[in-house]
Amino acid sequence: MALKGLDIFKLTPKKNCKDCGFPTCMAFSMKVAAGAAKIEKCPHMSEDALAKLSEATAPPMKTLTIGKGDSEYKLGGETVLFRHEKTFVNRNRFAVVLSDSMNDEEINAKIENIKKVNYIRIGEEMKVEIVALKYEGNKDNYINLINKVKTSELKVAYMLICEDSAVLKEALELVKAENPIVYGATKENYKEMVELVKADKLALGVKASSLEELYGLVEDIHKLGHKELILNPGSSSVKEAFTNTVQIRRIALKEGDRTFGYPSVLFVNEIAKDDKFMEIALSSLFTVKYGSIIVINDIDYVRALPLFALRQNIYTDPQRPMRVEPKVYPINNPDENSPVLVTVDFALTYFIIAGEIERSKVPMWLAIPDAGGYSVLTAWAAGKFGGSSIANFIKESGVADKTKCRKLIIPGKVAVLKGDIEDNLPGWEVVIGTNESMELPKFLREFNEELRTAKA
Repeated sequence: MALKGLDIFKLTPKKNCKDCGFPTCMAFSMKVAAGAAKIEKCPHMSEDALAKLSEATAPPMKTLTIGKGDSEYKLGGETVLFRHEKTFVNRNRFAVVLSDSMNDEEINAKIENIKKVNYIRIGEEMKVEIVALKYEGNKDNYINLINKVKTSELKVAYMLICEDSAVLKEALELVKAENPIVYGATKENYKEMVELVKADKLALGVKASSLEELYGLVEDIHKLGHKELILNPGSSSVKEAFTNTVQIRRIALKEGDRTFGYPSVLFVNEIAKDDKFMEIALSSLFTVKYGSIIVINDIDYVRALPLFALRQNIYTDPQRPMRVEPKVYPINNPDENSPVLVTVDFALTYFIIAGEIERSKVPMWLAIPDAGGYSVLTAWAAGKFGGSSIANFIKESGVADKTKCRKLIIPGKVAVLKGDIEDNLPGWEVVIGTNESMELPKFLREFNEELRTAKA
């Protein structure tokens, strides 16, 4: 149960030194109790007090770190059931499963698919983050499979799916330095599994035949001193997986029961029974409710585009708009004769406008100033997208060095800015564009033809 401010205050040094950034120890304690400050901000806490308070004030769901280097990810740490209450913290991760029963052709194809599906969306790299390596009875093949993935140049975290502790011990030596997930603890083997992962504090995946059995198994693992766990809510049916996943999250967050305060792993590939589109549907479901790791059979753009976009939308702060980087974007291979079009940095606006420019096939420099992440009219009304700010961006962006064309196209809905921009941007002609994005391709083609005719 979380401590109250007075309980925390009793463990502070009561120096009122302000080193934590707050005027008094009591003020600091109240902020810690409310979750607005971390106990580690006090540099004078005793180690004993820190140990007690860190556990008591930690989120009801534990945060786990998996992987290493560029493939390091955090799971869990959630504090709310619904995104609108606050925000979700650590996004779910997708894992593609490979097994020792697959032939080289199947394995190579999946590895190539993982490499192929890698793209940037709104400044974030979209890719599969985890490879789940499943042991199905052939130890030599399993060891070879792990080595094959290691030498494939995939930048991924590893998840070893194996219930045989003897095989797992040998397999673990190959990837232990990569901080892998070890999945396969059951009521029959949990002692041996804990023994393998405890020293290195590796994440241990736990499964059971029912929610009650899973709860008891987690308690038994706690008694052995290991609290780096990932829970499998079940995969025998959609109903079981969904009901148990939600129940685990509610017990942890609403009832404050840390026994279930861990990330979850959903084997969507097993529930979907080789139905690719059912797999996409279920992966979407558990992206929202509440799969920390979602295991799928394979990856391609049919799966990736909806799943990665949904995840990015769900795991962004609803109070902060999605933005693209303010800069000049070349579209359709523009050159020194290409005009400039300006719009805002709101991600949806950028992707719509960029798509319409691509569709027009007209070479264009797309200028994106800092407009606060708002839409065109909202940014204009808020003073973020005005004549002086647009003119200053054009001057500072260096686009004038990229093109000799001094035509600047602005959105039709802010035509009122034309005079102000021209006053602040001598030598440039401001052209009023369309009100609607769907009219842009026709407008740009006609405008481009006029430019060519004028030169002739």
